[in-house]
Amino acid sequence: MNYFETIKIEDYEIYNLPYHQKRMSKTIGKNIDLQEYIYCPNNKLLKCKVLYDADDILDVHFDIYKKREIKTFQLIYDDTIQYDYKYENRENINALFSKRKNADEIIIIKNGLITDTSIANIAIELKGQWITAKKPLLYGTTRQRYIDNEILKECDITVKMLQSTQKIALLNAMIDFDIREEYTLLV
Repeated sequence: MNYFETIKIEDYEIYNLPYHQKRMSKTIGKNIDLQEYIYCPNNKLLKCKVLYDADDILDVHFDIYKKREIKTFQLIYDDTIQYDYKYENRENINALFSKRKNADEIIIIKNGLITDTSIANIAIELKGQWITAKKPLLYGTTRQRYIDNEILKECDITVKMLQSTQKIALLNAMIDFDIREEYTLLV
């Protein structure tokens, strides 16, 4: 089984490395020092992808990162989807993403609750408090950092709650805490 981490590097700085290290260790049950494998090749915004298995780092490569424009979200319901670890095999996620019709991205609903998008954890602002799914598909490193810093609170989020909010945020290693005030939900 292969897994991967996506790590942001910009202006010779590696972001959020302790959180990626912790998730890797939890995934495979042992410590691998990521610092030995990652370097900063230039000052551009880079997406570093670290591919690994239970034994070792398999590959590390760097790509210039370009943020996707996401303005519309298709709600997709699937009560059986599993993505407990950041698996290299994303067939189940990709199959759900293919159902997005004309939307830019999906929001996955499992057992009546908001989980994640295909590429990020999601948070909503409700009564002045930012909340994120108590049971996401993947426990993201950026999500965890914002919980640890008490900016995000875990909560079950229903579709009705999502539809009533004015602001949502997407969270992942590359976009950090990306707030959206203008977006469309397609049900």
